[in-house]
Formats: sequence, C-alpha cells, structure tokens
Amino acid sequence: MATVEKITIALTAEMAGFVRKAVDAGEYASTSEAIREAVREWKERRDLLGFTVDELRDRVQDGIDSGPSSRATMADVKAEARRRLEASRRGD
Repeated sequence: MATVEKITIALTAEMAGFVRKAVDAGEYASTSEAIREAVREWKERRDLLGFTVDELRDRVQDGIDSGPSSRATMADVKAEARRRLEASRRGD
C-alpha cells in the first residue's frame, strides 16, 4: 500500500457541498476517498494528453506562427480531416 500523506485543501462552498452530497449518497465512504478519486481522474486526463504545459504552449505558438488557415469554413476543415483520415487508413 502506498504511503499516505495528509494535506489540507480549500474548496469553494459549492465544491465542498458537491463532495459532501456524494459521500452522503453513498458514492464514497469519505470526503478523502472522493478527493482521491478526483485527483486520480485529473492525473489520468493529464497522462492521456502526454504533453507538458511547456510542450502545449509550444504547440499553440506553432499554430499562431503558421498564420491563418487556408480553409474558409468549418465544413472545409472537417472535409480535410476526413480526407486525411481516409488517406491514413489506406496507408498513403
């Protein structure tokens, strides 16, 4: 079993109420269990992205530096995405 470290956190009244309601409804045995689950889900989301904050910032800057899109509408963007998906499936 992992070593447990006790920390103190501050939540808004709304967040605290949400946690308490989940515990009172029997979804979690304690507020600590609810918070641990929230942290696990947060970590999973971060791990799935696989990027550090600096890497994401670099990607955003690359997008800005690339200039305006040559596609005029969202329909054009979607059509290009579908074209690329089909090409990747064919191995082009």
